[in-house]
Amino acid sequence: MEKHKAKAKRHQRRKKHVRKRVFGEPERPRLTVFRSLNHIAAQVIDDESRRTLVQASSRNKELRDSIGCGGNCKGAAAVGRTLAQRAVAHGIRDVTFDRNGYAYHGRVKALAEAAREAGLRF
Repeated sequence: MEKHKAKAKRHQRRKKHVRKRVFGEPERPRLTVFRSLNHIAAQVIDDESRRTLVQASSRNKELRDSIGCGGNCKGAAAVGRTLAQRAVAHGIRDVTFDRNGYAYHGRVKALAEAAREAGLRF
């Protein structure tokens, strides 16, 4: 159990380190990523008004049926494309990317690249 607590503490430290420098504004909101073993989620947040503008997750009904599993790169890419399409529909083109303490590798990278291909700039 102690090993798990130490790992969670290291993740919180990395997350805090990234969040010191990344801030979402109305003209350039923050795109943040959350991943678990089985799912991945992303949301676009305006930190000044403290509101989520757009979100997409592998747990959303329309994505859950089409991708099956959100715990792989294919599912992460589908979430990234969906998020970007929703953001562009709301008039959001530029965002700052918050990897939320996760390494820019694997599912996080797949989500980011899919969002870029679908029209977001960061």
